[in-house]
Amino acid sequence: MASKDLAASGVTSKKERRINIIVFILLALGAVVMVFPFFYMIMTSFMTKNQYLSGQLKVIPNPWVWGKYSEVMSKGNFISGVLNTIKVEVPVLLIGGFTSSLAAFAFAKMEFRGKGAIFMGLLATIMIPFAVIMIPQYVMFTNLKWTDTLLPLIIPACFGNVSMVFFLRQNLTSIPNDLMDAAKLDGCGYFRTFLQIFFPLMKGAVGTQLTLWFMGIWNDYLAPTIFLRSESTWTLQVVIRSFNTYYSIQSDYALIMAASVIAMIPTIVLFFCFQRVIIESVAISGIK
Repeated sequence: MASKDLAASGVTSKKERRINIIVFILLALGAVVMVFPFFYMIMTSFMTKNQYLSGQLKVIPNPWVWGKYSEVMSKGNFISGVLNTIKVEVPVLLIGGFTSSLAAFAFAKMEFRGKGAIFMGLLATIMIPFAVIMIPQYVMFTNLKWTDTLLPLIIPACFGNVSMVFFLRQNLTSIPNDLMDAAKLDGCGYFRTFLQIFFPLMKGAVGTQLTLWFMGIWNDYLAPTIFLRSESTWTLQVVIRSFNTYYSIQSDYALIMAASVIAMIPTIVLFFCFQRVIIESVAISGIK
C-alpha cells in the first residue's frame, strides 16, 4: 500500500510539474506579447525614417539615431506641458490627499446619521463614466470662466478622490477602535485624534494611493483635451497628442515615440519603486 501511495504521489507531482511548466510558458508568452509594443516604441525612437517606413518589421535600429530625445526636450511646448502637469499634481495630491484621508477617517471611525447611505452614494459615483458628465461639467466651468485654465483639473480634485477614500477607509477598519476611545479619554477632539494618532498609522496607505493618483493625473488625456484650448495651458498628454497630429504628417514617428518614452519614465520609476507597497495596500484594502 505504501509503495502504491508513493507511486501515486510521484505521478501527481509529475503532472503538477508539467502543468506548472505549461502555465509558465503561457504566462511568458503573454508577457512577451504585452511588453513587445513598449520595447518596439523605445527602439523606434532611435530609428531613421527609412527603417520604420520600409514596410518590414525591424526591431533593432541600424544605424542608431540619438538626437530625437534632445529634440523633444528643445520643444518649448513639451517643457511647458510637463510644468503644467506638475502644477496640477502638486495642489491636487497635497490638498486632495489630505481631504480624502479626512473623509476616510470619518467614514471608518466616526458615528453620524446616514453614514452608510452617504458612503454608498459616494461609491456609486465610481460607476459613472466621465463621458456622461463631461458635457455638464464643461457647461458649468464655462459659466464660471474656468475653461482654458488649469482650475477645472485642480479645484474638483482638491475635494477628494472617491477611490482613495474607499481604500483608506478599508485600511482604517483594521486599526482597533480602542485608540479612538483612548484619545477621547485624553481629551482629544476628532481632528486632533486623526492628525496625531490615525494619520501616522496610515502613512503607508496614503503614500500608495497618492502614487496611484499621481499616475492617473500624469496620464490624464480626456479632461485636459476638453477644458484646455491654448497651448500655454496644455498638459503633457495634450502636448503629445499635438506632436502626433503635427509630426505624423511629416512621418517623424521617432520624435513622437521619444516624447512618449520620456512621458512614461516618471510613472514607470514610481511603479517599480513602490510596486510591493502598492500591491500590499490593494490586497489589505479588500479585507473587511
